[in-house]
Amino acid sequence: MSDDNEVAERENELEDERADEREKRQVAAWRAAEHKLSHCLREPTVAELLAPLAEAPYDMDQPADVYGNGVVAELERRVARLLGTEDAAFFPSGTMAQQVALRCWAGRTGNPVVALHPMSHPERWEGDALSTVSGLRVVHPTTEARQPSAAEVSDLAEPFGTLMLELPLRDAGFVLPSWEELEALADAAREREAVVHFDGARLWESTVHFGRPLAEIAALADSVYVSFYKSLGGLSGAALAGPRSFVEETRVWRHRYGGQIFRQFPQALAALAGLERELPRLPSYVAQARMVAAALGPAFAAAGIPWSRIHPERPHTHQFQVWLPYDPDHLTEAALRTAEETGRVLFRRWSATGVPGLAMTEAEVTEPGLSWTPPDVAAAVSAFAARL
Repeated sequence: MSDDNEVAERENELEDERADEREKRQVAAWRAAEHKLSHCLREPTVAELLAPLAEAPYDMDQPADVYGNGVVAELERRVARLLGTEDAAFFPSGTMAQQVALRCWAGRTGNPVVALHPMSHPERWEGDALSTVSGLRVVHPTTEARQPSAAEVSDLAEPFGTLMLELPLRDAGFVLPSWEELEALADAAREREAVVHFDGARLWESTVHFGRPLAEIAALADSVYVSFYKSLGGLSGAALAGPRSFVEETRVWRHRYGGQIFRQFPQALAALAGLERELPRLPSYVAQARMVAAALGPAFAAAGIPWSRIHPERPHTHQFQVWLPYDPDHLTEAALRTAEETGRVLFRRWSATGVPGLAMTEAEVTEPGLSWTPPDVAAAVSAFAARL
């Protein structure tokens, strides 16, 4: 190995060590903080994750599940009732659930083309699995950081078998269409003789924005995927819901993809606990997130921060983006020092945006943030700004 390569390798090792040390500091500070807007998925210990399972709404004297019966089947029935579908199947991951759903629809429609947003999860976070694993091809109704319009779906230059809509579209700012726009999108797809699939990883909290119950929202789609850990606080896992014959077909493909797991009761119990505990609270989280978002702009201005952006200005869910004109590493360090020195966690990690000197973070409000007031937001921003 050349001297230059040795130096580069050592620099990479040092960078990894610094990143590991910062993460340890972050988790310690977040756990110790007395005031935070939400819990982070990295905070809980194994014991803390196991404790709620015993409180899940399920008869613990029943035999453990074997390949999807028992508590897993009960979870599937509960999800199908909530979404108003004929059936639902549990999957160990949302990535698997979505790939299987889109593959099955391609077989049924005879068209392997999926229309979706380039910022959607399969495009950004699944390693090109739709094409590499399933042999599907994608087209994009729009490349703008927003939901597509019905006109854009209608005007796509080539036929497609499935329209996939991520609700909300996380990487664009957890944004949702209006109810009327969503209806029009579904109609536009069907006019093109395509089916509609909802990536509803965070569909649970979208009822406030739409002003409709889950079953009415899901009724616009031919199939829906929902996650159990992103908003419900589960351990992992997802469900795919839709017509019974379709869901039965996805169970066959779930086995082929390696998702037919011997026992899954911890994930199923955690999901049932989340449906019992967190699902009813989500509307209050959305309302509180809107209060926090409205308080941030004036607080940034009062703290002397030259420019800020909250997106969406009125959040569609209990999560939204915050943009500031600083280096992301500098903001992450300031947020960490604020947590360590004041016990307040307003922001966590910041990311680059592709624009030099501009960074973005995702803010989330859950149960710990329900007690915050506008003066609390202002105080947290002031403490954060003092460390920039």
